[in-house]
Amino acid sequence: MASVTAENIKSELDTFSIAFTDETVDKMLEQCLCHRLSGDEIVCEWFAFSSSKKQRPLTLDNLDQFEHEILNKKKRSKGSSKGSQINRTRDINSIQELIKAEEEEENLLDSYSTPAKGSQKRALTTPENPQSKRGVARLASPSLMLSPASFSPSATPSQKYSTRGGRGEVVSSFGVVQGPRWSGKGQNVSVELLEGKEDSLTSSYKYMFQRLRDIRDVLTGKIEELGEELRTHINIEEFSPVSLPVQDSITVLGQVCCDSNGKLNAQSVLLEAGQEQGGRQVPVDLSELKEFSLFPGQVVVMEGMNASGEKFVATKLYEGISLPFYSPVEVKQEVDEVSEPVMVMMACGPYTPCDSLSYDPLIDLITIINRDRPDVCILFGPFVDSKHEQIEKNQVTEQFETIFKRCVDSIVEGTKGTGCRLVFVPSQRDIHHHYIYPQPPFSLPNLSKEDTMRVTLAPDPCTLLIGNVTFGLTSTDILFYMGAEEISSGTGTERFSRIMKHMLTQRSYYPLYPPAEEVNMDYEKFQQFGQMPLTPDILIAPSELRYFIKDVSGCVCVNPARLTKGQVGGTYGRLLVQPNPVMVEGKRVSPCIAGQVVKI
Repeated sequence: MASVTAENIKSELDTFSIAFTDETVDKMLEQCLCHRLSGDEIVCEWFAFSSSKKQRPLTLDNLDQFEHEILNKKKRSKGSSKGSQINRTRDINSIQELIKAEEEEENLLDSYSTPAKGSQKRALTTPENPQSKRGVARLASPSLMLSPASFSPSATPSQKYSTRGGRGEVVSSFGVVQGPRWSGKGQNVSVELLEGKEDSLTSSYKYMFQRLRDIRDVLTGKIEELGEELRTHINIEEFSPVSLPVQDSITVLGQVCCDSNGKLNAQSVLLEAGQEQGGRQVPVDLSELKEFSLFPGQVVVMEGMNASGEKFVATKLYEGISLPFYSPVEVKQEVDEVSEPVMVMMACGPYTPCDSLSYDPLIDLITIINRDRPDVCILFGPFVDSKHEQIEKNQVTEQFETIFKRCVDSIVEGTKGTGCRLVFVPSQRDIHHHYIYPQPPFSLPNLSKEDTMRVTLAPDPCTLLIGNVTFGLTSTDILFYMGAEEISSGTGTERFSRIMKHMLTQRSYYPLYPPAEEVNMDYEKFQQFGQMPLTPDILIAPSELRYFIKDVSGCVCVNPARLTKGQVGGTYGRLLVQPNPVMVEGKRVSPCIAGQVVKI
């Protein structure tokens, strides 16, 4: 076959007066290379196909169907007549179609799979020991969809990842981990957004239309709302203006900010009052405080003096107060009445090493899910990382949406036999998704009805209800951003605990203001969807920083870190939770029984 070019295909399409685009021509060129056709042959085949289908237009979707119905069948008949099988490069769409075609699975899998190192050989199937075709498709699909050969350009597996040590090592734990068995019970536990779909962020929205006045109203409303809660809690009649020169001690309300564009420090703290208190900014002297922990955007109440009206000398600091925990209508009083513990697994992207687009870590995670069979698995983005070396250097020619779809299909198909409920949470590092906070959930219109029943598409951030246990989820690295801005003195607590406590007392998944440069905040949606409706039983906040599981004011806070760290493997987390709340002697007992962070 002579080499075919895009110009050949365009010329043939013009002969038949078929309208085309550059994308459809590129697709036909790819099909020519895959199926060893010339330009006139593929155009003639398309013309015959489209004419039999009432003159279908030349689109990418119709070309996919054309390849499945015409080209794949022709190639199979051609290959069988020669009596030989030849491995050829296939695009992802043809691979997925072949996996779904169960009646042809046995004849086609060998042609499309690449022999893997180690013991990943295909199971022997004989008439005496048959293997179901559905089981073959489920087990083979992750490695097929995510094989290095399926990428353009072809992905080379990372050598450092494949030679990593410490696989399965528990690096952090919480609670009694000796007794519980780390596997799910196959319980049909309910997973839903706490506030219901009608009151949650469930679809994309228009952004970049906010006005400065609207941002000011949101920030002022936050100061007034938290201030009213603090005023009632510490029993204060009213707050004084922060810039009022008086000789007596006064109590003021405001938001912490910095006097410059640099990092906050003890000498650069300003307190900005709300509109009801004058709205002015006044420098704060912290030298009289025995202990403090402050960050930009924090709403606080301070006692002190401002003799000149130019500087407020703080003598006492009141931070925010947490919201109550979730209280379902029916609360079981006895421990014996509680059902079996639920196993919840969580992992955060990226799911590839930084030096390769090979999704080996994700395939390993799917293997672990099949082994441990968790009841719920929460997967945070990025699935297609905008910070990946090859993506930043524009070395990937394949569409990012296609890579993402392949990841999701691999996870859904690869875990189908476990019955595990899947939760997908997007990240602002997902290059194919909306780069805004709060971030709408992924859109997966091609999920089957069966898969839709066990897949939950959640926004970032969100509050999830698993059984009767609330989970606060955010994929935005708030630990990293707040850790770079927070200052403290004399608290006697470590930084991670302080940051998580700030999130709970400020009642926000992102209490930092101004936000980090990487975070594009829509403040109207943030006011609506970025606040905590209650104190979650479990708060999951993946971060680049070191992993941990710890109890902070009754809330179990988890940082499972990322599944990959540079060129090597990272960690994932798992929890055992009691699906129904327990009260012992009238006191709430944390539903989290035990937790672990484990190396992949």
